Amino acid sequence: MHAKDRAAWLSLFAADAVVADPIGPSPLDPAGEGHRGLAAIAAFYDTVIAPNEQISFEIERSYLCGDEVADVGIIRTTLPGGRHVVVVRGVYTYRDDGAGKIAALRAYWEFDSAEIQAVAAVAEPSG
Repeated sequence: MHAKDRAAWLSLFAADAVVADPIGPSPLDPAGEGHRGLAAIAAFYDTVIAPNEQISFEIERSYLCGDEVADVGIIRTTLPGGRHVVVVRGVYTYRDDGAGKIAALRAYWEFDSAEIQAVAAVAEPSG
């Protein structure tokens, strides 16, 4: 996510993949059905990922089972303007389609439990 390379990110997904981030209804997906297919996943990228300054992952633990992995960790999203960071703790699962593409990305986190933190201002050097 550091590169902010839309085409590279979208190339990771199968044509019929689904992104549910978070799972269930939220302001990011009011119907709670996930974003299905590359056009919907591209729209998710454009509205949820692209506008932000930076997104970083802190994976505390991973569990690989068959063609799926579940990552437990924290996602930190620096909002546009760089003054606030949204901190989300959750479980993030990824399922492979058997051909090396992501068939499903599902994020288990509670929208109302996300923390918004102010970023400390960095003083300009004098001189």
